[in-house]
Amino acid sequence: MTVLTIQNLAKCYRVQATGKTKSAYGYRTLRDDLTDWVKTPLRWFGNAAAASVQDFWALRDVSFDVKRGEVLGVIGHNGAGKSTLLKILSRITKPTLGEVRLKGRVGSLLEVGTGFHPELTGRENIFLNGAILGMRRHEIQRKFDQIVDFAEIEPFLDTPVKRYSSGMYVRLAFAVAAHLEPEILIVDEVLAVGDLSFQRKCMGRMREVGRSGSTILFVSHNMPAIEALCTRALLLDHGKVAMDGGVHELVQEYHRRVLATHGDGGSTLSDLNSPTRVHKIFRSVTMLDEKAEPTNFLPVGGRFHLRLVLDAPIAVEAPNVTIGIDDSLGQRLLSLQTPLTNSVLPRLQQSGVLECVVESLPLAPGDYWVKLGLAAVPDEIDEIERALRFTVTEGELFGSGRGHHRGLCVTPSQWSFQAM
Repeated sequence: MTVLTIQNLAKCYRVQATGKTKSAYGYRTLRDDLTDWVKTPLRWFGNAAAASVQDFWALRDVSFDVKRGEVLGVIGHNGAGKSTLLKILSRITKPTLGEVRLKGRVGSLLEVGTGFHPELTGRENIFLNGAILGMRRHEIQRKFDQIVDFAEIEPFLDTPVKRYSSGMYVRLAFAVAAHLEPEILIVDEVLAVGDLSFQRKCMGRMREVGRSGSTILFVSHNMPAIEALCTRALLLDHGKVAMDGGVHELVQEYHRRVLATHGDGGSTLSDLNSPTRVHKIFRSVTMLDEKAEPTNFLPVGGRFHLRLVLDAPIAVEAPNVTIGIDDSLGQRLLSLQTPLTNSVLPRLQQSGVLECVVESLPLAPGDYWVKLGLAAVPDEIDEIERALRFTVTEGELFGSGRGHHRGLCVTPSQWSFQAM
């Protein structure tokens, strides 16, 4: 059964035209109006006011359906229209054009503290927010203890929420929205406020809500979370639906579009200024695919091939080159070093190309950064943080067929079965 239908949805905003200091549609005082009238009295009889603003379409011609029980991940770059779409569905703002049809009660969690009154206590806000979501008092009372246990704020239940930390705010807001049994749950990128333990609880709760038959619309830039939770994905690009379909395919397309703005798999490093760069040894770094073409994408268990172009502003005896692979938080996951014995680079005294190949990269799907370092004991000669960004995607792992992988690392394994 279809619970959400969107047809030709569009949202237009009037924004400041380039070169103007004030918008005719912004907040104005009587003095502003009188001053403008004295300077340009004819604007009130002409079309000059309209010329000072321009239209910005945050959404345009958006159409899709969502069935009961689906978990739809809405992804896209910043400014693609994701939050505008959710605000329309939550009835916070009205669409300029188009139609939205919803069947059932909607629970929304768009930003920390939405629907909360800062002067009221946590207890009072649970009932207030539940009433806003359309719940009767006896329904809220039935779920009250579960909400408090989930939010982990019992000692502060009778404290005004204006004294809550942002983490306490979001825990309580999510607990209310997720436990009052909405037919449709709308969640924006607010879960990043919570700590790791709370994020895991939220993911588990959303899985439970999805399995119960409720529909979830989930906006996030956390692609592993999208892949773990969602059954379908919608990719927005500049206010329009670019793709609608399978989660893995759309996540890969999202990565391609986002990383396209960061180059095509190669980075020029010689002009990069950094306090850690004593000498500019690294000129460029390029990631290559199986066809030796530049890329930013590797399949799980795929061939990792980096090509480093080195300069030699000074002669370096027995240089040690390190390639570090970090996650998006800067945590080191893997280190690759030139061998200390039988070195391929016993002395650096002229420019050249250094290649590094790992036949099966043991990293799970996700976004990673390459860090480069060159040292000659005991001195650091050159070091570059975040030299290259790349993405590991789902694929055929070690010839075992297409899989679905989680965690930080993957490795080949042998399996056998014997009937008893």
